[in-house]
Amino acid sequence: MAGYDLIIIGAGPIGLACGIEAKKAGLHYVVIEKGCLVNSLYHYPMNMTFFSTSEKLEIGDVPFISNNPKPARVEALEYYRRVCSSWDLNVKLYEEVKEVSSSGERFSVITNKGKYNADAVVLALGFYDLPYLLNVSGENLPKVKHYYDEPHSYYRQKVAVIGAANSAVDVALETWRKGADVTMIIREPGLRESVKYWVKPDVENRIKEGSIKAYFNSSVIQITETEIEIQTPEGNKKLDNDFVLAMTGYQPPFDFMKSMGIQFHNDEFHTPVYDEVTMETNVQNLYLAGVVCGGLKTNKWFIENSRDHAKLIIKDLTN
Repeated sequence: MAGYDLIIIGAGPIGLACGIEAKKAGLHYVVIEKGCLVNSLYHYPMNMTFFSTSEKLEIGDVPFISNNPKPARVEALEYYRRVCSSWDLNVKLYEEVKEVSSSGERFSVITNKGKYNADAVVLALGFYDLPYLLNVSGENLPKVKHYYDEPHSYYRQKVAVIGAANSAVDVALETWRKGADVTMIIREPGLRESVKYWVKPDVENRIKEGSIKAYFNSSVIQITETEIEIQTPEGNKKLDNDFVLAMTGYQPPFDFMKSMGIQFHNDEFHTPVYDEVTMETNVQNLYLAGVVCGGLKTNKWFIENSRDHAKLIIKDLTN
Protein backbone atom coordinates (compact mmCIF):
# COMPACT_ATOMS: atom_id res chain seq x y z
CA MET A 1 0.00 0.00 0.00
CA ALA A 2 1.55 3.30 -1.13
CA GLY A 3 1.79 5.96 1.57
CA TYR A 4 1.46 9.73 1.16
CA ASP A 5 1.23 12.89 3.22
CA LEU A 6 -1.72 13.98 1.11
CA ILE A 7 -4.08 12.42 -1.42
CA ILE A 8 -6.06 14.82 -3.62
CA ILE A 9 -9.15 13.36 -5.26
CA GLY A 10 -9.99 15.19 -8.49
CA ALA A 11 -7.66 16.58 -11.16
CA GLY A 12 -9.71 19.59 -12.13
CA PRO A 13 -8.19 23.09 -11.93
CA ILE A 14 -8.66 23.25 -8.15
CA GLY A 15 -7.28 19.75 -7.61
CA LEU A 16 -4.23 20.74 -9.67
CA ALA A 17 -3.90 23.93 -7.60
CA CYS A 18 -3.87 21.77 -4.45
CA GLY A 19 -1.16 19.59 -6.01
CA ILE A 20 0.94 22.65 -6.82
CA GLU A 21 0.69 23.99 -3.26
CA ALA A 22 1.49 20.54 -1.85
CA LYS A 23 4.58 20.29 -4.04
CA LYS A 24 5.70 23.79 -3.05
CA ALA A 25 5.36 22.79 0.61
CA GLY A 26 7.47 19.66 0.08
CA LEU A 27 4.63 17.24 0.81
CA HIS A 28 4.56 13.71 -0.59
CA TYR A 29 1.26 13.85 -2.51
CA VAL A 30 -0.70 12.33 -5.35
CA VAL A 31 -3.69 13.57 -7.37
CA ILE A 32 -6.14 10.82 -8.36
CA GLU A 33 -8.71 11.39 -11.13
CA LYS A 34 -11.32 8.95 -12.43
CA GLY A 35 -11.27 10.45 -15.93
CA CYS A 36 -8.91 12.52 -18.02
CA LEU A 37 -7.10 15.65 -16.85
CA VAL A 38 -9.66 18.38 -16.01
CA ASN A 39 -12.37 15.87 -16.80
CA SER A 40 -15.29 18.24 -16.16
CA LEU A 41 -13.91 20.86 -18.56
CA TYR A 42 -13.35 18.15 -21.15
CA HIS A 43 -17.07 17.33 -21.06
CA TYR A 44 -18.12 20.96 -21.59
CA PRO A 45 -19.65 21.76 -25.01
CA MET A 46 -16.94 21.87 -27.68
CA ASN A 47 -17.54 25.50 -28.63
CA MET A 48 -18.01 26.78 -25.09
CA THR A 49 -16.47 30.09 -24.02
CA PHE A 50 -15.77 30.81 -20.36
CA PHE A 51 -17.49 33.68 -18.54
CA SER A 52 -14.21 34.41 -16.73
CA THR A 53 -11.20 36.09 -18.30
CA SER A 54 -8.04 34.04 -18.76
CA GLU A 55 -6.11 35.62 -15.88
CA LYS A 56 -8.86 34.59 -13.44
CA LEU A 57 -8.42 30.96 -14.51
CA GLU A 58 -4.66 30.93 -13.89
CA ILE A 59 -3.10 28.65 -11.27
CA GLY A 60 0.46 28.00 -10.18
CA ASP A 61 1.82 31.31 -11.56
CA VAL A 62 1.60 29.93 -15.09
CA PRO A 63 0.34 32.64 -17.50
CA PHE A 64 -2.83 31.84 -19.44
CA ILE A 65 -2.60 33.51 -22.85
CA SER A 66 -5.75 33.24 -24.98
CA ASN A 67 -6.81 34.67 -28.32
CA ASN A 68 -9.68 36.59 -26.72
CA PRO A 69 -10.23 38.04 -23.23
CA LYS A 70 -12.54 35.11 -22.41
CA PRO A 71 -10.91 31.83 -23.45
CA ALA A 72 -12.56 28.90 -25.18
CA ARG A 73 -12.75 25.34 -23.89
CA VAL A 74 -9.98 24.10 -26.18
CA GLU A 75 -7.65 26.83 -24.89
CA ALA A 76 -8.42 25.89 -21.27
CA LEU A 77 -7.64 22.23 -21.94
CA GLU A 78 -4.31 23.22 -23.48
CA TYR A 79 -3.55 25.56 -20.56
CA TYR A 80 -4.16 23.04 -17.78
CA ARG A 81 -2.15 20.39 -19.64
CA ARG A 82 0.69 22.91 -19.71
CA VAL A 83 0.27 23.65 -16.01
CA CYS A 84 0.43 19.95 -15.14
CA SER A 85 3.55 19.49 -17.28
CA SER A 86 5.24 22.68 -16.04
CA TRP A 87 4.90 21.63 -12.41
CA ASP A 88 5.46 17.93 -13.23
CA LEU A 89 2.53 17.08 -10.98
CA ASN A 90 2.07 13.54 -9.69
CA VAL A 91 -1.30 12.76 -11.26
CA LYS A 92 -2.93 9.36 -11.74
CA LEU A 93 -5.60 9.52 -14.45
CA TYR A 94 -8.44 7.11 -15.26
CA GLU A 95 -8.28 5.74 -11.72
CA GLU A 96 -11.59 5.87 -9.86
CA VAL A 97 -11.67 6.16 -6.07
CA LYS A 98 -14.07 3.57 -4.71
CA GLU A 99 -13.73 4.06 -0.97
CA VAL A 100 -12.14 6.40 1.56
CA SER A 101 -12.02 5.33 5.18
CA SER A 102 -10.26 6.55 8.30
CA SER A 103 -8.71 4.43 11.02
CA GLY A 104 -6.76 6.25 13.69
CA GLU A 105 -4.68 9.03 12.16
CA ARG A 106 -4.46 7.65 8.62
CA PHE A 107 -6.83 7.45 5.67
CA SER A 108 -7.18 4.40 3.48
CA VAL A 109 -8.05 5.09 -0.16
CA ILE A 110 -9.12 2.23 -2.41
CA THR A 111 -9.34 2.73 -6.17
CA ASN A 112 -10.08 0.48 -9.12
CA LYS A 113 -6.32 0.12 -9.58
CA GLY A 114 -4.80 0.00 -6.13
CA LYS A 115 -4.72 0.93 -2.45
CA TYR A 116 -3.14 3.96 -0.80
CA ASN A 117 -2.93 5.55 2.62
CA ALA A 118 -2.34 9.14 3.63
CA ASP A 119 -2.28 11.52 6.56
CA ALA A 120 -4.80 13.82 4.88
CA VAL A 121 -7.26 13.83 1.98
CA VAL A 122 -8.63 16.67 -0.14
CA LEU A 123 -11.88 16.26 -2.07
CA ALA A 124 -11.62 18.55 -5.09
CA LEU A 125 -14.67 17.02 -6.74
CA GLY A 126 -16.70 18.50 -9.56
CA PHE A 127 -20.41 17.91 -10.08
CA TYR A 128 -20.51 17.42 -13.83
CA ASP A 129 -20.48 13.62 -13.63
CA LEU A 130 -23.83 13.10 -11.89
CA PRO A 131 -26.74 14.47 -13.94
CA TYR A 132 -30.24 14.71 -12.53
CA LEU A 133 -32.10 11.91 -14.26
CA LEU A 134 -35.58 12.12 -15.74
CA ASN A 135 -36.42 8.70 -14.27
CA VAL A 136 -38.70 7.77 -17.15
CA SER A 137 -38.96 4.77 -19.45
CA GLY A 138 -36.56 5.07 -22.40
CA GLU A 139 -34.05 7.34 -20.68
CA ASN A 140 -31.32 4.78 -21.36
CA LEU A 141 -31.81 4.93 -25.14
CA PRO A 142 -28.71 6.07 -27.09
CA LYS A 143 -30.59 9.11 -28.40
CA VAL A 144 -30.97 10.53 -24.87
CA LYS A 145 -28.00 12.64 -23.78
CA HIS A 146 -27.27 14.48 -20.52
CA TYR A 147 -24.17 16.08 -22.03
CA TYR A 148 -24.13 18.42 -25.00
CA ASP A 149 -21.21 18.33 -27.39
CA GLU A 150 -21.77 20.43 -30.52
CA PRO A 151 -24.69 21.19 -32.87
CA HIS A 152 -23.69 19.71 -36.23
CA SER A 153 -24.99 16.20 -35.56
CA TYR A 154 -28.52 17.55 -34.93
CA TYR A 155 -28.95 19.16 -38.36
CA ARG A 156 -32.46 18.39 -39.69
CA GLN A 157 -33.24 16.32 -36.61
CA LYS A 158 -36.21 16.66 -34.26
CA VAL A 159 -34.63 17.59 -30.96
CA ALA A 160 -36.33 17.83 -27.56
CA VAL A 161 -34.44 20.01 -25.07
CA ILE A 162 -35.38 19.44 -21.42
CA GLY A 163 -34.76 22.28 -18.96
CA ALA A 164 -35.25 25.99 -18.33
CA ALA A 165 -31.80 27.25 -17.29
CA ASN A 166 -28.76 28.54 -19.18
CA SER A 167 -27.60 25.18 -20.52
CA ALA A 168 -31.01 24.33 -21.97
CA VAL A 169 -31.41 27.77 -23.53
CA ASP A 170 -27.93 27.70 -25.08
CA VAL A 171 -28.49 24.21 -26.50
CA ALA A 172 -31.91 25.12 -27.91
CA LEU A 173 -30.61 28.24 -29.65
CA GLU A 174 -27.42 26.68 -30.97
CA THR A 175 -29.03 23.54 -32.38
CA TRP A 176 -31.89 25.57 -33.90
CA ARG A 177 -29.40 27.88 -35.62
CA LYS A 178 -27.68 24.84 -37.12
CA GLY A 179 -30.89 23.50 -38.64
CA ALA A 180 -32.50 21.39 -35.93
CA ASP A 181 -36.27 21.28 -35.32
CA VAL A 182 -36.24 22.20 -31.62
CA THR A 183 -38.88 21.74 -28.94
CA MET A 184 -38.26 22.84 -25.35
CA ILE A 185 -40.00 20.97 -22.51
CA ILE A 186 -40.04 22.98 -19.29
CA ARG A 187 -41.53 22.02 -15.93
CA GLU A 188 -41.76 25.63 -14.77
CA PRO A 189 -44.24 28.24 -16.06
CA GLY A 190 -41.37 30.13 -17.69
CA LEU A 191 -37.62 30.29 -18.20
CA ARG A 192 -35.43 30.67 -15.13
CA GLU A 193 -34.65 34.19 -13.98
CA SER A 194 -30.99 33.15 -13.89
CA VAL A 195 -30.84 32.83 -17.70
CA LYS A 196 -28.21 35.24 -19.04
CA TYR A 197 -29.79 38.63 -19.64
CA TRP A 198 -28.33 38.97 -23.14
CA VAL A 199 -29.63 35.53 -24.18
CA LYS A 200 -33.11 35.48 -22.60
CA PRO A 201 -34.76 37.92 -25.07
CA ASP A 202 -33.32 35.93 -27.97
CA VAL A 203 -34.88 32.62 -26.94
CA GLU A 204 -38.13 34.28 -25.87
CA ASN A 205 -38.47 35.87 -29.31
CA ARG A 206 -37.72 32.54 -31.02
CA ILE A 207 -40.46 30.90 -28.93
CA LYS A 208 -42.89 33.76 -29.57
CA GLU A 209 -42.44 33.56 -33.34
CA GLY A 210 -42.70 29.76 -33.27
CA SER A 211 -39.19 29.03 -34.53
CA ILE A 212 -38.57 27.11 -31.31
CA LYS A 213 -41.58 25.32 -29.86
CA ALA A 214 -41.97 25.31 -26.09
CA TYR A 215 -44.24 23.46 -23.66
CA PHE A 216 -44.33 25.07 -20.22
CA ASN A 217 -45.65 23.44 -17.03
CA SER A 218 -44.86 20.18 -18.79
CA SER A 219 -42.86 17.03 -18.08
CA VAL A 220 -41.63 13.91 -19.86
CA ILE A 221 -43.68 10.71 -19.42
CA GLN A 222 -41.70 8.32 -21.59
CA ILE A 223 -39.26 8.16 -24.48
CA THR A 224 -39.29 5.72 -27.38
CA GLU A 225 -37.09 5.24 -30.43
CA THR A 226 -39.24 7.58 -32.52
CA GLU A 227 -41.28 9.67 -30.06
CA ILE A 228 -41.30 11.48 -26.76
CA GLU A 229 -44.51 11.56 -24.72
CA ILE A 230 -45.06 14.58 -22.50
CA GLN A 231 -47.65 15.73 -20.00
CA THR A 232 -48.90 19.27 -20.60
CA PRO A 233 -51.67 21.44 -19.14
CA GLU A 234 -53.68 20.57 -22.27
CA GLY A 235 -53.20 16.83 -21.77
CA ASN A 236 -50.66 14.24 -22.84
CA LYS A 237 -48.95 14.67 -26.21
CA LYS A 238 -46.74 12.44 -28.34
CA LEU A 239 -44.10 14.26 -30.38
CA ASP A 240 -41.98 12.88 -33.19
CA ASN A 241 -38.42 12.82 -31.91
CA ASP A 242 -34.88 11.92 -32.97
CA PHE A 243 -32.85 13.14 -29.97
CA VAL A 244 -33.49 14.16 -26.36
CA LEU A 245 -31.00 16.58 -24.81
CA ALA A 246 -31.73 16.54 -21.07
CA MET A 247 -30.12 19.71 -19.71
CA THR A 248 -31.45 19.04 -16.22
CA GLY A 249 -28.37 19.99 -14.24
CA TYR A 250 -25.90 18.06 -12.13
CA GLN A 251 -25.35 17.26 -8.47
CA PRO A 252 -22.41 16.68 -6.13
CA PRO A 253 -21.57 13.09 -5.08
CA PHE A 254 -23.39 13.31 -1.74
CA ASP A 255 -23.43 9.56 -1.05
CA PHE A 256 -19.67 9.33 -1.58
CA MET A 257 -19.13 12.23 0.82
CA LYS A 258 -21.46 10.80 3.47
CA SER A 259 -19.62 7.48 3.32
CA MET A 260 -16.53 9.31 4.61
CA GLY A 261 -18.42 10.76 7.57
CA ILE A 262 -18.89 14.28 6.21
CA GLN A 263 -21.87 16.05 7.76
CA PHE A 264 -24.23 18.50 6.06
CA HIS A 265 -26.10 21.59 7.16
CA ASN A 266 -29.88 21.40 7.29
CA ASP A 267 -30.37 23.96 4.52
CA GLU A 268 -31.92 23.95 1.06
CA PHE A 269 -28.53 23.52 -0.62
CA HIS A 270 -27.41 20.57 1.51
CA THR A 271 -24.17 22.44 2.19
CA PRO A 272 -21.37 20.28 3.65
CA VAL A 273 -19.92 21.20 7.02
CA TYR A 274 -16.41 22.68 6.77
CA ASP A 275 -14.26 25.42 8.30
CA GLU A 276 -14.09 28.37 5.90
CA VAL A 277 -10.65 29.34 7.24
CA THR A 278 -8.99 25.94 6.84
CA MET A 279 -11.43 24.12 4.48
CA GLU A 280 -11.37 21.15 6.89
CA THR A 281 -14.61 19.19 7.25
CA ASN A 282 -15.99 17.78 10.49
CA VAL A 283 -13.68 14.80 9.81
CA GLN A 284 -10.15 15.65 10.95
CA ASN A 285 -7.66 16.09 8.07
CA LEU A 286 -10.38 15.64 5.45
CA TYR A 287 -10.69 18.82 3.37
CA LEU A 288 -12.96 20.24 0.67
CA ALA A 289 -11.90 22.45 -2.24
CA GLY A 290 -13.77 24.05 -5.12
CA VAL A 291 -17.37 23.75 -6.24
CA VAL A 292 -18.13 20.82 -3.93
CA CYS A 293 -18.12 23.27 -1.00
CA GLY A 294 -21.41 24.78 -2.16
CA GLY A 295 -23.51 21.61 -2.09
CA LEU A 296 -26.46 22.07 -4.43
CA LYS A 297 -25.58 25.73 -4.87
CA THR A 298 -23.33 24.94 -7.80
CA ASN A 299 -23.14 28.57 -8.93
CA LYS A 300 -21.35 29.75 -5.76
CA TRP A 301 -17.81 28.51 -6.31
CA PHE A 302 -15.88 28.82 -9.57
CA ILE A 303 -12.21 28.49 -10.52
CA GLU A 304 -11.58 32.18 -9.98
CA ASN A 305 -12.94 32.36 -6.42
CA SER A 306 -11.86 28.93 -5.16
CA ARG A 307 -8.23 28.88 -6.31
CA ASP A 308 -7.22 30.06 -2.85
CA HIS A 309 -8.78 26.99 -1.23
CA ALA A 310 -5.54 25.17 -2.06
CA LYS A 311 -3.41 27.65 -0.13
CA LEU A 312 -5.74 27.56 2.88
CA ILE A 313 -5.59 23.75 3.00
CA ILE A 314 -1.82 23.42 2.66
CA LYS A 315 -1.28 26.22 5.18
CA ASP A 316 -3.41 24.34 7.71
CA LEU A 317 -1.67 21.04 7.01
CA THR A 318 1.86 22.46 7.29
CA ASN A 319 0.94 24.35 10.47
